[in-house]
Amino acid sequence: MSTDNELDSVELAPRREIVSWAMFDFANSSYTTVVTTALFNQYFVGTICRGLSSAEATVALTNSLGLANLLVVLTAPVVGALADAGGLKKKLLFIATAVCVIATGCLGFMQQGDVWQAMALLVVSAFAFGSTEYLIAAFLPEIAPKRLMGKISAFGWTLGYVGGLIVLAFSLLYVWFAQKQGLTAGDYVPIILFGVAVVFALAASPTFLFLKERSTNTNTGVKSASLWLDIKASFQSVAGTISSARRYRDLFVFLIALFFFSCGTTTVVAIAAVYAGQVMSFTTQETLAMVMLVQVAAAVGAFGLGLLQDKIGSVRTLALALILWTVSIALAYFALDKPVFWLASTLMGAAMGATGAASRALVGLLSPAAKAAQFFGLWGLTVKLAAVVGPITYGQITALTKGNYRAGILSTLSFFVIGLLLIFFVNEKRGRNKAAVTTVI
Repeated sequence: MSTDNELDSVELAPRREIVSWAMFDFANSSYTTVVTTALFNQYFVGTICRGLSSAEATVALTNSLGLANLLVVLTAPVVGALADAGGLKKKLLFIATAVCVIATGCLGFMQQGDVWQAMALLVVSAFAFGSTEYLIAAFLPEIAPKRLMGKISAFGWTLGYVGGLIVLAFSLLYVWFAQKQGLTAGDYVPIILFGVAVVFALAASPTFLFLKERSTNTNTGVKSASLWLDIKASFQSVAGTISSARRYRDLFVFLIALFFFSCGTTTVVAIAAVYAGQVMSFTTQETLAMVMLVQVAAAVGAFGLGLLQDKIGSVRTLALALILWTVSIALAYFALDKPVFWLASTLMGAAMGATGAASRALVGLLSPAAKAAQFFGLWGLTVKLAAVVGPITYGQITALTKGNYRAGILSTLSFFVIGLLLIFFVNEKRGRNKAAVTTVI
């Protein structure tokens, strides 16, 4: 692992490279907002799976997303070892991006009845997308010194947020235009998916044109024996990090809480559009507008509670965010008309932004400086595992209750309640002192 001094010795990359790196966040946001959040999920359940029960369609969707995230968890150590051993981050990023773009484009050809084909393409595209997330993140320590990593990372996040809103806005305008022409979802959703594939490819182009591969292993070749040792070491590192985290009581309890409430957040992202369409009878236009509102609310929530976080602490801020989650999910459960669900969605957005910001900060506060990278990696692994368990649980409960989406949302509510209860066992002051003492030692 690199030491702090080594990280600080990294020179800030030229502005063109930093912008090119951040443009990948702009590019991939088109996929997350349209395919896995706002549009395709609803289209999959309502159109592609027409002829199946709503419960069967929901299980097909949640199992596909769960499988994709499980594949990311299982293959990340292997792909990461290959990238590090051969200086292949950029090449592997290109391959994963190309696979995601092609699979997304192919989703546009899926019509009613193409259930298994659509499931396969969704798994492939979501798996490839998940792989790009950690591959692009691996460039950050190479282009920014440690003191500027937060700023550069935030720049990429902001650009991604802007990209998502732009894509959603154009999608909303096109849906409005298409419906005025008498077109159905089977006509305009494929066009939007083709557009997402094009936007992803074009917006990611600067990354591959201008971002440099700085790994010292570039062009050294990858020997099979050495690669196997690297892969083995990667899995051992994950196990070692989990074992190490257990020695930091408050951090370990927080990671358990993180798993539970992340089961809730990842389920909301995967199911919100489907729930809006199937239960609340939202039109496609209303669903897209809802997701746009949620994104804006998330930014406000992250900023607003971020200011509060400095005054009352990360644990209390996170507890407030989880209470907000609990209230908003309960509102969605009891909502019988659209205005109440709009209110619930807005509160969910604010809670989502606050939860993400507070969680990331808490990991940093409770982690010794020398182990920060390991524990942030464990944070990401925990969220990915939650993205397997949460959506699949929702799908199975919906199936067992014969398509009762409201029963499914109760499982989501329970994840937030468990997470909230566990967070009260995290002593922020004690955890920070433990991290500080370990760092000094």
